[in-house]
Amino acid sequence: MNNIRNFCIIAHIDHGKSTLADRFLEFTGTVSHREMKEQMLDSMDLERERGITIKLQPARMNFQADGGQEYILNLIDTPGHVDFNYEVSRSLAAVEGALLLVDATQGVQAQTIGNLYLAIEQNLTIIPVVNKVDLPNARPEEVALEIADLLGCRPDEVLFTSGKTGAGVKEVLSAVVQRVPAPAGNPAAPLRAMVFDSIFDTYRGVVAYIRVIDGTISRGCDFTMTATDAEGEMLEVGYFRPKMVRADKLFAGEIGYMVTGFKEIDHCRVGDTVTVNDFRELGVKPLPGYRESHPMVFAGIFPREGDEFERLRDAMEKLKLNDAALTFEPEHSSALGFGFRCGFLGMLHLEIAQERLRREHNIDIVVTLPSVAYEVLRTNGEKHIAKSPVDLPDPSRIASINEPWVKADIVSPKEHVGAIMALAQEKRGIYLNTEYLAAGQSESGRIIAHYNLPLASILVDFYDKLKGATSGYASLNYEVVGYKPADVIRMDILVNEEPVEALSLIVYKDAATRECRRIVDKLKETLPRQQFEIKIQAAVGSKIVASSRIAPYRKDVTAKLYGGDVSRKQKLLEKQKKGKKKLGKGGHVDIPSEAYFAVLKR
Repeated sequence: MNNIRNFCIIAHIDHGKSTLADRFLEFTGTVSHREMKEQMLDSMDLERERGITIKLQPARMNFQADGGQEYILNLIDTPGHVDFNYEVSRSLAAVEGALLLVDATQGVQAQTIGNLYLAIEQNLTIIPVVNKVDLPNARPEEVALEIADLLGCRPDEVLFTSGKTGAGVKEVLSAVVQRVPAPAGNPAAPLRAMVFDSIFDTYRGVVAYIRVIDGTISRGCDFTMTATDAEGEMLEVGYFRPKMVRADKLFAGEIGYMVTGFKEIDHCRVGDTVTVNDFRELGVKPLPGYRESHPMVFAGIFPREGDEFERLRDAMEKLKLNDAALTFEPEHSSALGFGFRCGFLGMLHLEIAQERLRREHNIDIVVTLPSVAYEVLRTNGEKHIAKSPVDLPDPSRIASINEPWVKADIVSPKEHVGAIMALAQEKRGIYLNTEYLAAGQSESGRIIAHYNLPLASILVDFYDKLKGATSGYASLNYEVVGYKPADVIRMDILVNEEPVEALSLIVYKDAATRECRRIVDKLKETLPRQQFEIKIQAAVGSKIVASSRIAPYRKDVTAKLYGGDVSRKQKLLEKQKKGKKKLGKGGHVDIPSEAYFAVLKR
């Protein structure tokens, strides 16, 4: 165990985590030059297309230190976006140290700070590293001062590296060996291993990613999951290089995988403890596991074809196995049929989950407009959480409605403070205070602005507007801090006089008219024309606030006429008008998925 080091890389999005991990794999010879490719640890096509890390990924490397001593380094590459910070928190619980990576051109950003706080909560050893020092506009010394001020360490403790050229990689790995402590645990004690991630294999069942805390785990041994009481026989154990490599045993302190053979997905949960069958008799205490993630955004997911509900259920369970932050429960809609009300950590999380359902499980789905969870107090004193506009009771039975608020940290150059304040005020934000980073006293320095904001106001376009207001330099990190009273109402959309539940929204009363007009205009642009006239209406309660219409396709029925009395034309046009009216009464309009996203974008 003294020769094992477990660590992960944490950073803001696009600060070079995956590229630096590639250099680690190359330098240690874990992956041959022939097999090497960019973003080696990003296994999903979606990650490569978007250039972001979505899933944590472990890898085991062998490293020879200067003294000739061989070390086993277990690396976990983590996402950087705030929507995937549950992946980061689970990774941190499986290791003893963390590389805090900061871009030499951008400096400390919002998620740098957010992920750092997660690592400090786990009492991890933090190794500060400045990356991308090879770029022409890099300012490594200035960024090192910012990190030193943030961590309270000396600037000479900050390491410099380049994930692109490989410069400084050996020094970083040597620092991991020297500074990160060896894992603690008792190899002679009964088995205790923590599940920090899992996937589903069609042939082998659930494959759990584990960190062995105590004891030894070997192929063929019997085991129990303490939370679910599921028992099984270990079909296979091994480690990641970064592909799965079979091994006979995994010892205390090591990170690897185990093939459980479970076909029932709910038998294995992230955060559960793998132990021996008679653990209660031996007095083995389960590991504390992880705190549950709290979804911030809720949306309905329905199959486009009603008979695909069971396929969607299977797909959701498999996605939940691989994405522990996702929550879902059955829901029925009179318009869309049976589906699920799903909880996500943010809009990007929703977008990725939706894309994975389409790609990995080949299911065509309809996603309703996302909303936050409102706390509703009824006049009879009952309290419940409304996760969608449909859950809101009649206005006469509502005593008050509370909405979630977040504490937002905005990191930006000083010259954009005015634009940030104007945007935060527009989004109903409350100013708290402003901090200066170490180099912030200079003219080119940067600040951290702290605000309290309603979660609903930053859901969709706040980040885009923030980037626009600050020329792309600002970054955002946030966490929910509680609930505050909100003056909101439910808005319904009617298409051809039929309410479309998927387009219902909860809006602020003082902005209801403006929102109704905006959504009606947006739907007029995005809904396809039909052979009949389409009416689009936005209603608040029983009152129609805004309306519009989409003209039907029209055939020139008078083209075949020549000469004669004008009444012949009028008869044909009148006949066509009656036909269109009759068609419109029974006509159904399919809302394309693009319309839902068009409504979201302000």
